[in-house]
Amino acid sequence: MNTIVERREGCSLLRIACAFGAALAMTQAVAADVSELQTSVDDGWKTDVYYENHTSYRGKDDTGQTVGLDKFRNTIQVDADHKLANGWEFHGILRGTYDGVYEMNKSQFGATAGGPINLQQTVGGVLMPVPNGQGPVNNTLVDSLGLTNNAFVNSYPNNPNQGLRVLGDNWHQIDGGVAFGVPVRPCNVDSRGCANFGGYGDLTTNELASPEFDSHLDFLREAYVKNTISLDDGTQLFLKIGRQQVVWGRTDLFRVLDVINPVDYSRNNIYDELQDIRIPMFIAQAEFRLGASDTMQDRNLQLIWNFDKFRPDNLGQCGTPNDILNAGCLFRGLKNLWDNGGTVANFANVAPGTMLATNFGAHQIGLNNINLPSWSLLNTQLGLKYEGITMDGLNFSFNALTYRSQLPSLHGGKSAVNAFTGQSQSFWPYLISFDMDFPRVNLLGGSVDFQWAPADAAVRMEGAFTEGEEFANTARPELYSKNPVFRGVIGIDRPTFIPFISTSRTVLFSGQLFWQHIFDHELYNGPQGQIGMPDWKDNMTATLLIKSFLANDRISPQVIFARDFRAHAFVSAPSIEWSITDNLKLSIGANLKGGGNNSNYATDDCRTCNPWPPFTASYGAANPMTVGSSGLSGFEPLARFRAGPIGTAINENDIFVTMRYKF
Repeated sequence: MNTIVERREGCSLLRIACAFGAALAMTQAVAADVSELQTSVDDGWKTDVYYENHTSYRGKDDTGQTVGLDKFRNTIQVDADHKLANGWEFHGILRGTYDGVYEMNKSQFGATAGGPINLQQTVGGVLMPVPNGQGPVNNTLVDSLGLTNNAFVNSYPNNPNQGLRVLGDNWHQIDGGVAFGVPVRPCNVDSRGCANFGGYGDLTTNELASPEFDSHLDFLREAYVKNTISLDDGTQLFLKIGRQQVVWGRTDLFRVLDVINPVDYSRNNIYDELQDIRIPMFIAQAEFRLGASDTMQDRNLQLIWNFDKFRPDNLGQCGTPNDILNAGCLFRGLKNLWDNGGTVANFANVAPGTMLATNFGAHQIGLNNINLPSWSLLNTQLGLKYEGITMDGLNFSFNALTYRSQLPSLHGGKSAVNAFTGQSQSFWPYLISFDMDFPRVNLLGGSVDFQWAPADAAVRMEGAFTEGEEFANTARPELYSKNPVFRGVIGIDRPTFIPFISTSRTVLFSGQLFWQHIFDHELYNGPQGQIGMPDWKDNMTATLLIKSFLANDRISPQVIFARDFRAHAFVSAPSIEWSITDNLKLSIGANLKGGGNNSNYATDDCRTCNPWPPFTASYGAANPMTVGSSGLSGFEPLARFRAGPIGTAINENDIFVTMRYKF
């Protein structure tokens, strides 16, 4: 392996082609060993072994710099099945990954990523650069006000201006808003802001390169036993116990009902197949197969118990190629601010058109505690699904699930030191000091599938109502609120003959329309902008897949489109898959984003929340003793919830080559 890495480092031109050539060499190197593995298993085992290389190259981000190689992921996967006694069967999947990008592109994703940064302040309407750590709101200013024991500082011995990037700089400029520095190097190189956010956030270079080899034993993707037991009344009981994926939904890219397993978005954002990025959990599944009735062709009742220790979605560590919503950078930056202090751009609104950069000391603002639920019976998850097929072919289900939210919630207004008086208090209203929590959520929903004969199409619909989800909300003293949510999707699949493409095979058109509605949504007009929830009250996202099959199904071109209507952002992903042989497949494609309206994303950033009246009242406040926000807005930290996973990745345009070989 070291020889291969050294060979790759020597390629200066056409680096992506060089990397892919190394993947071909690696395939040849492991082929003999894999053949020995297959022939050494007993006759009772059935095994399949796969090797895949995914090589990707990214263009310029919003800094104007070309990112370069952003993935050189090599995956070995072994699928194994074995029949056991009394009708039981075992199924297992082992998967190991090595992504060489952390060694091959160190300046973007490895040990030398980041550097010194300039932040910003606004003086008389003019934007001025400010080096991190040199904000003018410091001891000198505070002492001039006659205050003592303040916690503002003029330097950060534990937070030097190196190895940093500006929060969100890959997708937007500061432009007079809030910003701060974020460490971006792996945590064995730079530990600032590193914390366990639920399986990510504190990973070393080796752990980022080979994510399956962790304390969760994620290389064991599936390992379960199953059996179908016939009962005396003619029904059957199907049991499936072990590490597994339970699939309730029928959608692509976005999930409505399919929320039993968390998802690893760090692998390739939302663009890998869900079966490859779901995080398997230890689950007991019992399905009562009730058979036909007078009015039904078939009926099933399924009980799910996820008894594994809670794991959230993996949103990606800051400094890695896939950091969905740029959330990993937000969390790491906030944690660094809490632990070590730092400069926040354009924070102090002291005069018309003047917002000074502010130096905060440790334990004032940022992210303090990460409250990952420990294992207990109360923290396990239970699900129940009834599904059936009517006599006229309508396939439906009713679903119920109680689970922990797989997305974190930031609870504001936590204990902190008053930077002006030195006083410590357990709760400051509207203070941007956070704890991370994962609330309990209850879900009720269902799905319907049917054939739409007049249109020669299949229609699928899902809907889910949840209670207990939490959203950022600057209208509340604790800066979040619990809101019921409805999510729905309608999808239509239609195979269609298009003669100029093929006269023997149809072209598949598959469209989906997702809708999310937040009940009791809060958004008010304040003196300087809107106050409340950055998430849209109603939002829709549409997707369209067009896929054809040519050359006796050896060649399959396709294109996927997705459009986030409120974020004004879209993505198109054209690709072509070529089955060179029965065992070797090659895919070439791109992932291209467009649209995006940054002015549409700006939302209340809590600069004017006034947690320490009168010292933190904004200029011109009607009553400087009143806590609460007046709505001054910017991109950070909350605009990412308006931009969504497509808008925040607006400058992550990739071209890729994927090779998959079955031994």
